[in-house]
Amino acid sequence: MRRRVLVAASAAGLGLGAGLLPFARGRSPEPPEDVCRNAPPLPHDPASGLAPLAARPVPVQARCPVCGMYPARYPGWAALAVFDDGAAQFLDSPLHLLLYLQRVPRYSPGRESAGVRALYLRDLRTQTWVRAERAFLVHGSAQAGPMRSPDLPAFASEADARALAKRDGAVVRRFDALRAELPAELLALAPHRH
Repeated sequence: MRRRVLVAASAAGLGLGAGLLPFARGRSPEPPEDVCRNAPPLPHDPASGLAPLAARPVPVQARCPVCGMYPARYPGWAALAVFDDGAAQFLDSPLHLLLYLQRVPRYSPGRESAGVRALYLRDLRTQTWVRAERAFLVHGSAQAGPMRSPDLPAFASEADARALAKRDGAVVRRFDALRAELPAELLALAPHRH
């Protein structure tokens, strides 16, 4: 019995050694292929009764193309980009919508930012959709987003946004201003380096 255990351990050691052989010879093994998920926009459903460019409920199966999370798990933070054909790209937060808009073809192959016709954010307090260009976002808040890191809580009401900003020593920004120039500390929060 003891002999079998020793033989098995030796064989395992040889297998491990063979796996480390490229390192011993000064070569690195080839890196594994990238494992990113493609989260394509979901087509408009005419049977929903919603206009093609209207905000819609976050489907359970929708994935954020920036980070791969499921926006339905954190609906108060959800964001939405609607394309000219009515297809909807759901994102898990306002920050990820801004990152997405900077590189639409990267996150949605075959799509361009010029095809985006409507943008929506969820009001963190009321949990309702608000047009992104009408939203007030709080930059520098202690309120962590779905990724458990700094994000941009969105509000339809400027008073609600200012209350959170005052509490946290943050500033209120408009969506279009952030879209034009996203601060470096927020750009650094992009979850993928490739």
